[in-house]
Amino acid sequence: MDEVDRILIRSLRLCGTEIPEDVDSLRQFTTELIVESVVQCLRVINPAVGNGISHVLPPGMSARFRIGMSLAQACQDLGYQGELGYQTFLYSSEPDIRRLLIFLVEKLPRDAAEDTDQPAGKTGVLQRAIAARIKAQLSLPWVPPSCRTPSLQLAQGSSRKQRFHVQPLVLVSENDATGQKICPELKEYYQKYLLPVCDQPTRPAFLAASLLERNTAELSGVQEWESEWKSQGLASRLSAEEYRSRKRQRLQKRVQEQLRQVSQRLTEAQQTSGSSLDLAGVLKSFVTSGDDALTKGSRFTHTEKFTFKQEAERLASQLQASADSLPSSKRNEQDILAEQQQEVETLQQQLDGLTAKVEEVGSDIRKLNLSMAQVDDEMKQTQLGSEENESVLKIKKQALDLLPDAENNLAKLQVVVESSAQRIVHLASQWEKHRVPLIEQHRQLKKLHDHRELESSRRFTDIKELHDRIRAGADEAKRKEELHRQLIAEYESLPKDVSRAAYTQRILEIVGNIKKQKEEITKILSDTRDLQKEINGLTGKLERTFAVTDELVFKDAKQDESVRKAYKYLAALHENCLQLIETIEDTGTIMREIRDLEEQIETETTKKTLSNLEKILEDYRAIKQENASLLSRAKES
Repeated sequence: MDEVDRILIRSLRLCGTEIPEDVDSLRQFTTELIVESVVQCLRVINPAVGNGISHVLPPGMSARFRIGMSLAQACQDLGYQGELGYQTFLYSSEPDIRRLLIFLVEKLPRDAAEDTDQPAGKTGVLQRAIAARIKAQLSLPWVPPSCRTPSLQLAQGSSRKQRFHVQPLVLVSENDATGQKICPELKEYYQKYLLPVCDQPTRPAFLAASLLERNTAELSGVQEWESEWKSQGLASRLSAEEYRSRKRQRLQKRVQEQLRQVSQRLTEAQQTSGSSLDLAGVLKSFVTSGDDALTKGSRFTHTEKFTFKQEAERLASQLQASADSLPSSKRNEQDILAEQQQEVETLQQQLDGLTAKVEEVGSDIRKLNLSMAQVDDEMKQTQLGSEENESVLKIKKQALDLLPDAENNLAKLQVVVESSAQRIVHLASQWEKHRVPLIEQHRQLKKLHDHRELESSRRFTDIKELHDRIRAGADEAKRKEELHRQLIAEYESLPKDVSRAAYTQRILEIVGNIKKQKEEITKILSDTRDLQKEINGLTGKLERTFAVTDELVFKDAKQDESVRKAYKYLAALHENCLQLIETIEDTGTIMREIRDLEEQIETETTKKTLSNLEKILEDYRAIKQENASLLSRAKES
């Protein structure tokens, strides 16, 4: 048990229990040390439960009983199946405490699980430090603002809070947005004139928010590109560069089409109104054309359209507001209102007249369009009729030319028809000769094409799976590299004075002792089985010998008196031997019971029953004194 106690003590020290250096066994644990060890383990396993229990025993007995009951309930909630109560902690026994501490140490979170769940490398160390700092701040009680010390004012005050304000940052990059190398001028600007990132925001408080926003935007862009590449890029069977170039060309064509539509609308508007549009009208026309041209597109194009539309509308509204807000210094307000009213009426009359004229012109245009459509239909029908008449006239003219020499012409026509029929038959036979191999070749080519299509689909699926495996392998390799760096950092931070070989040698010695004890137990069991077999054999032999002897002596006892006495002696001897065997067996049973009782006595001795009884008596006297003092206080009050 000494090795088990050392392992338990080392685990308890790692949990934060302050165990003296001279304590190397659970036998030396006091009640205060037992309570502290259990509370520290509970705080590591379940901080919500452990932080609510004090690790220091109070002087009052009632408070001690409450802490003991709380610890027993917390351990039972974790799944401890043994008998547990306040007496386990206040009047402890070594075996019970050992079983309880072994259970709690097994419930502690494993290092491997922590390494798997927590990020690795310097990031993991930083996150754990941040979590520890936050946990320490949360453990502090809340204090009103008027009672806070300067340190608490920094931790709980609102003076350090800032608004989440974002400003654009310019970061140095070797490639531009299209993936190409940056130009030398831009590189020179980065080297000589670009401010550091920490100096670019107008206020230092905006730096963290700007960096977070920039990082989130880049991550969302990468995730959007990966999802688009998986869904559309791989299906296009193009490389990443070719897919990007085609997408860029499509965007350029869309922008050109949008600009062309805007220019056409501006031209039509100028021709209709006879005057040039102002900047607000241009922006409004561009926004309207953007709504029509960019109805379809990616999330990026929709975002750009929405942003540009907002900016254009804002600029147009500002221009309109500035145009409307120009005051007239030469006329008073009533004259301006009267002139505006008169001008509005005049313009309304002109607008009504123009509307009526436009409606009249529109109706005339519709009538003319209808009559033009009817004339076009008549012309098409007339043209078709004339073409048919011309073809009939041509045939009749040829027939009239052939009438003067009808017999010769009929003979020539018959010869031409027969030769044409023979040529058609000959061409049909030649076509059949060529058609069969062509059909067979077409079938083979179609079969080959289907096979190649199936093969290409299978290879495309394999390539996609290979990409997924490569990506998963890269992520796994990155995670393992980070874990390796973290383990190296933790190994370097561990104390170097502890010899790992000593622990290994101790473990090997324990394993060797266990193996030796197992061999001895196996040998004892084998000897016991051999002795049992030998005893069973001798018992059977004795029974058989007695049966044969009894039969022989019984036959002779009928005739001889001396043999009859020998038979009686034989029966008495057999009975005495059986009693002797039973006595030996009872002696063995009693010896086993004696050994069991000795072990129970030793176990009870290790439970420190006498010391616990003395401690219970002392606690009982202390409780009586507390009750008496409480009664006296109650009477006095």
